[in-house]
Amino acid sequence: MRWFDSWAEDQRDVIHDPQEVDWLRVVPFVLLHGACLLVFVVGWSPIALSVAIAFYALRMFAITAFYHRYFSHRAFQTSRPMQFLFAVLGSSAMQRGPIWWASHHRAHHRYSDQESGDSHSPIHEGFWWSHVGWILSRGSFRPKFEMIRDWTRFPELRFLDRFDVLVPSLFLVAFYFLGEWAGAAGYGTSAAQMVVWAFCVSTIATYHVTFSINSVAHRSGSRSYDTADNSRNNTLLSLLTFGEGWHNNHHRYPGSARQGFHWWQVDFTYYLLVMMEALGLIWGLKPVPERIIQEGRFR
Repeated sequence: MRWFDSWAEDQRDVIHDPQEVDWLRVVPFVLLHGACLLVFVVGWSPIALSVAIAFYALRMFAITAFYHRYFSHRAFQTSRPMQFLFAVLGSSAMQRGPIWWASHHRAHHRYSDQESGDSHSPIHEGFWWSHVGWILSRGSFRPKFEMIRDWTRFPELRFLDRFDVLVPSLFLVAFYFLGEWAGAAGYGTSAAQMVVWAFCVSTIATYHVTFSINSVAHRSGSRSYDTADNSRNNTLLSLLTFGEGWHNNHHRYPGSARQGFHWWQVDFTYYLLVMMEALGLIWGLKPVPERIIQEGRFR
């Protein structure tokens, strides 16, 4: 039940060390990393690699635009169907459900790099804890419900969050049959190859690029703003995460839909959000106040 129902009660989460890794729950996480080694068995093909890159981009946008800027910070508004659609796409990245993700991120902002409260500070707990250790620990397994009451009123979001294994499993099966069809149609791939590249490799890449914002972006980069935490702007991470690497900017003014505050700070997520607003799919994109931009320029 603890594999399929992430809200299942487990008293060991309370009585054990909250930083203890729950190995039973993280078996899929470990197996997914191991499955990437199968690229040496199944080989590669242009179509499998192309689908893997496209799925990485789609899920990265779902995480950065909706899990982060929408669910965590309410930086824009959208309809309930669009909210559900991108909650499903975000869930496919195997970074848990939107309620869990946003609740821990809000705690990160409230207690950023403090000795207690921040789930993944590299300053006090070390690099590897901030990168992957925290997400595997007992203490971080359940959502912080006190941080997220605005979203728990939606039953569809509660369902996605509670049964967070469902959406990734459906995508895995879909890629299996896509590979079967593409192979039979003469595209030079197979079911196994499509699953390994489009699902396993793409998911692991999405994992570690996203996790690097917690670890690397609090250690390496520049600081445009004198925030109370150790957040940094990192250009390489900004490109890989479609704009999330402007992390010091974000910690100075987290309510903005835009994290690249200046024209030269590339923020692909924001550009796509502007396009979605033009199409009427979202609205109310919150801007960066001019005083904040000028403060960064002056520093």
